[in-house]
Amino acid sequence: QVHLVQSGGGSVDVGGSLRLSCAASGYTYSRNCMGWFRQAPGKEREGVAVIYTGGGRAYYSNSVKGRFTISQDNAKNTVYLQMNSLKPEDTAMYYCAAYVRNSWCYDVYPPAFGYWGQGTQVTVSS
Repeated sequence: QVHLVQSGGGSVDVGGSLRLSCAASGYTYSRNCMGWFRQAPGKEREGVAVIYTGGGRAYYSNSVKGRFTISQDNAKNTVYLQMNSLKPEDTAMYYCAAYVRNSWCYDVYPPAFGYWGQGTQVTVSS
């Protein structure tokens, strides 16, 4: 059974930092596409960053480029999202996700990801 277990998140002031973790189990973690998405109340789920765990190549949305960093620890089957210089508009529920079948990140939109974490709230206060 596949599990993506998230940790981290919380509340922080504008300009602060947080780190999210996503530990994967029950499937072949290596050489797969994993990503972070977020959803604010009343808005659609949007992509934040994705990474191909087979080589580390990462892609970011324009709204977080230069502030967020997605990374991996293959020994721990874990993907991280380091969030710096946080803004109020970063406030949302954050989800990690993974492709069902091992592949490079050919599609970065939510429907391409079949496994999802439980979500964690990030709140940035001004």
